Amino acid sequence: MQTSEAWNGTPYNAYPDGKPQLTVMKMHIPPHSSLPWHSHPMPNIAYLLSGELTIEDKESGRTHQVRAGEALNESTGDIHRGYTTEKAAELIIFYAGAEGLPLSEPLPGEPAEF
Repeated sequence: MQTSEAWNGTPYNAYPDGKPQLTVMKMHIPPHSSLPWHSHPMPNIAYLLSGELTIEDKESGRTHQVRAGEALNESTGDIHRGYTTEKAAELIIFYAGAEGLPLSEPLPGEPAEF
């Protein structure tokens, strides 16, 4: 995937200020689970190794389903969450951030994503 905007059409306007820091993370989400509502302060993209994952935008309610072998261009600044149904999801996430910047920021009252 090569893109200049997130799955929901939100453009990537800039990389965060500061010393660049790249992060790669492997995440496993069990079946019938949802991540807390959160946002990302930096561009990131995920590749689904196995299973299925639905991404939901909090403001619009819009959803986008990703299946094994597909990439997901996550939004920056928009509150969203991922959830699974019958199948677990395993994904690799690549973040293009800056030193000291959190990878995700929970919506107030929500637990941290990881």
